[in-house]
Amino acid sequence: MTNQISVGDKAPAFEMAINGGGVISTSVLLGKNFVLYFYPKDDTPGCTTEAKDFRDKLEEFGKINTVIIGVSKDSVKSHDKFVEKYCLPFPLASAENTSVCEDYGVWKEKMNYGKTYMGIERTTFLIDKNGIVRKIWRKVKVDGHANAVLDVVKAL
Repeated sequence: MTNQISVGDKAPAFEMAINGGGVISTSVLLGKNFVLYFYPKDDTPGCTTEAKDFRDKLEEFGKINTVIIGVSKDSVKSHDKFVEKYCLPFPLASAENTSVCEDYGVWKEKMNYGKTYMGIERTTFLIDKNGIVRKIWRKVKVDGHANAVLDVVKAL
């Protein structure tokens, strides 16, 4: 069953493997704002643009104590290649078993070329230093998204 998270909710706890062999968890992130952006697949056009846009804004996010974390169902090995190819300086977390995607309500039925399948709906969550969801962007359109997220974080 997929959850529906709302602004003001406590963000669901997670622990996921990340590129480079590490692990990221909500407990490690407490005390910082963090952007958890869910995307469908490594090294595809929209996902690459989104990752590069967050990469290019990372210094600005860092100045306001905000961490960026990308999440997809891809393996850590796939994330390692994606990070290396595009010099991504933030962690990409692997939600291979989909439980974190389900917890965040982004594991959805999708349709492409007439075929129905389960996949990640591109969604971004801004979570504050206390672990509270402050903003949700659903069905994200990639163009300008990183800037829109940055503007909201600056206003916190």
